[in-house]
Amino acid sequence: MVRIGVIGCGYWGINYIRACHELEQTKVVRVCDINDARLRIIHKRFPYVFPTSRVEDLINDPEIDAIIIATEAESHYTITKTALANGKHTLVEKPLSTNIEHAKELILLAEKSRRTLMVGHTFLYNASINKIKEYITQDSFGAIYYLHATRTHLGLIRNDVNAIWDLAPHDIAVFSYFLGTNPLWVSAVGGCFLKDTKPDVGFISLGYPNNVIGNIHVSWVNSNKVREIVVVGSKKRVVFDDLNNLESVRIYEKGAEISGDVNNYGEFQLQLRDGDIISPRIETSEPLKNQIKHFVSCLEKNTIPLSDGQSGLMVVKVLAAIERSLQKRGVPEEIPQ
Repeated sequence: MVRIGVIGCGYWGINYIRACHELEQTKVVRVCDINDARLRIIHKRFPYVFPTSRVEDLINDPEIDAIIIATEAESHYTITKTALANGKHTLVEKPLSTNIEHAKELILLAEKSRRTLMVGHTFLYNASINKIKEYITQDSFGAIYYLHATRTHLGLIRNDVNAIWDLAPHDIAVFSYFLGTNPLWVSAVGGCFLKDTKPDVGFISLGYPNNVIGNIHVSWVNSNKVREIVVVGSKKRVVFDDLNNLESVRIYEKGAEISGDVNNYGEFQLQLRDGDIISPRIETSEPLKNQIKHFVSCLEKNTIPLSDGQSGLMVVKVLAAIERSLQKRGVPEEIPQ
């Protein structure tokens, strides 16, 4: 059994504590938060967990094997660095850091200390996302043309990061997971409607190898809550609707592709495919629990996590390029590879 310390008892922190409590492989022995009211709530719900307001109490506790960090994004670097330096395996919520160089430093520190560093890109552990990965990598799906993601809701407004840093990491990570490669460039525009300096709406275009395009729309101010990802291919289209509990994935066996000699006008033809709409059966499981179980498995087997430090660094690089493009009103920015 892996003994866990959780730092940060807000929305995600309390979910981590609850999920770890319900799993046989983990036991939360200590939690930390600067908010005493939150600690009282945690202690009342989980009386066996020792609460503290001092990060050092968790970091220096020899009975703790691993740390889960669910604090504000700007604190991720400092706390993760301290945890790794003190020999703790670390699972940190996304983003890994708000700075590229800091993210690189954390990766090197994890390697030096021989400790596992994992980033909480929870959607990579979603059974529906994994089912889509199976479909789009089959020859029957055809060539992938583009991907589109919409992640909108009225709130929750965060103080530490803007809407793009809050919401877009999910889809950036999923797109790279689907395609097996990282974006080469990004173009982004956004709007600051609630605060002058913090975008609460973003429209992001990503360019991938083989001319594949990814598009992401995020918003804190749209009253229509949408959590959707679409992958369009030459033979099929697949749609993931995270708000549809009955049919979270639908495969449309419809597509369009060109056959014949495209250099000879009149020789090529546009082939249209029209077929069934399939809603595959997907075993129900909680992505957060899947993520924690994967973390524990990596500790036990000494294997590299799916969402490791390098994966987290890639997302931070993309977000940094988005920031540069925003400042230039959508001018494309290259993403360091």
